[in-house]
Amino acid sequence: MTRPFAALFFTLLLAIGTLPVVRMLNLPDWPVDLLLAGSLLGASVKVATGYGRHLLIGLITVIVVARLAGQLLGWGSLFEEVTSVGWAVVAVAAAAGSARFMFRRDVVRSEHIYAALSAYLLVGVFMGVLYTAIGARSPEAFLVHGAPASAANFTLASGVYFSFVTLATLGYGDIVPATEATRGLAILEAVGGQLYLAVLVASLIGMRAAPKAG
Repeated sequence: MTRPFAALFFTLLLAIGTLPVVRMLNLPDWPVDLLLAGSLLGASVKVATGYGRHLLIGLITVIVVARLAGQLLGWGSLFEEVTSVGWAVVAVAAAAGSARFMFRRDVVRSEHIYAALSAYLLVGVFMGVLYTAIGARSPEAFLVHGAPASAANFTLASGVYFSFVTLATLGYGDIVPATEATRGLAILEAVGGQLYLAVLVASLIGMRAAPKAG
């Protein structure tokens, strides 16, 4: 793949847009899993080397096979939570690699912009998975339209939605963190997202304005 970060960015957008449609129509999650797997595989090959690359590729393969098997066999929600944590780990590794790829270059090209944007989306996905796992384990951690979170009103699509609303500091108020821990995570995500954008813009301007050697 010659432009893995461009593919990662657009595939992530497609997966994020597909997730609520899948939930609304009560369809299985495997199309979203395959989209995420393909995009993360491309990014892993680009950002990781040696043992780390093989580890990420192996982890992605195991997660996809396990989630597909779980959906076909009707395994419980606990198994889905475990594999969701695996997705979160891969997303964090890919986000870190994407950001490192962006900031280690002196010349800005389109692929570096896509890497930076992909890192931003991956953080939103990771936090969404984390919020969903917390809501499944502790219903009092979130209020959804004033009611405690449950499997019916706080799905993965809801967690990802809340994550991006927080990351963009929109704050609609339909989903609210209700404990000190979830409020702290929301603050970290909101502040971290704004700082990331500020550093990104400053770095891009610096790279563009820096005089070329020779």
